[in-house]
Amino acid sequence: MFENFAVEDIATDEATIHVRYGGDGPPVLLLHGHPRTGATWHSVAPRLVDAGYSVICPDLRGYGRSRGPDPTEDHSAHSKRSMAGDLTQLMTILGHDRFHLVGHDRGSYVALRLALDHGERVDHLALLDCIPISEHLARADARFAALWWHWFFYVQPETPERVINADPESWYGADPERMGAENHAEWLAAIRTPDVVRAMLEDYRAGLTIDRAHEEADRVARRRLSMPVLALWSEQDDLEQLYGDPLAIWRDWAVDVRGHGIDSGHHVAEEAPAPLSQALIDFFPTPNAETPDR
Repeated sequence: MFENFAVEDIATDEATIHVRYGGDGPPVLLLHGHPRTGATWHSVAPRLVDAGYSVICPDLRGYGRSRGPDPTEDHSAHSKRSMAGDLTQLMTILGHDRFHLVGHDRGSYVALRLALDHGERVDHLALLDCIPISEHLARADARFAALWWHWFFYVQPETPERVINADPESWYGADPERMGAENHAEWLAAIRTPDVVRAMLEDYRAGLTIDRAHEEADRVARRRLSMPVLALWSEQDDLEQLYGDPLAIWRDWAVDVRGHGIDSGHHVAEEAPAPLSQALIDFFPTPNAETPDR
């Protein structure tokens, strides 16, 4: 995986972020979801490099081989604001003042927070398989609870750790052939690490508490994303089933939003890397084009 990419552990103020990066040209920051690592992008990153971009693939705080502070009572240590802070520092250390940003699943919530808090750093924003956490919760009903029950299980104290750590491979389940052998091995090492499992659960605990509060404050303040936004979703997943057209929700959050579905299951970077990569390349300005001031 990631031939010709550099691999480093980079210290930020609060965390040590494991990151792969490679290529030349405009930078693209790719943020993975749960329970994956940055290796989930192993078939997407080379395509973006070939198209003329620099690509940065970190493990989020607490995921994979990245490490952050111990959990806090209010879950702020694993809030999307804290994770976004890691990544803005990471990009500064790597020499990128502005960048394109892509987030999938839990990484999309980090990407949303980064774009809201540090919009001057983000040129184009792509959000995959998501709507804001607060929008999910505002619409939560019995159908949502049945389909997304794990959100409510993961926020319970201690019990999820005991259940998952008893047999993490069976709990999560994954096909090494579909994931790719190296990606699967990295994922397996991560989910077999109790500190990683705890951090991943803290991500969800933050989601239903402090992250939701941050998003609701954004709504009260009428904050919107000013950069172009691309919303993509997996057609074999349940976002359309739950909400119809996800773009209708995102239009309340962004000035310029577009998007469409991709024929894929939930882990789109692994299951449909070619159409996903092409959608991103079509969305971003060509590498030799100047990005106009906003």
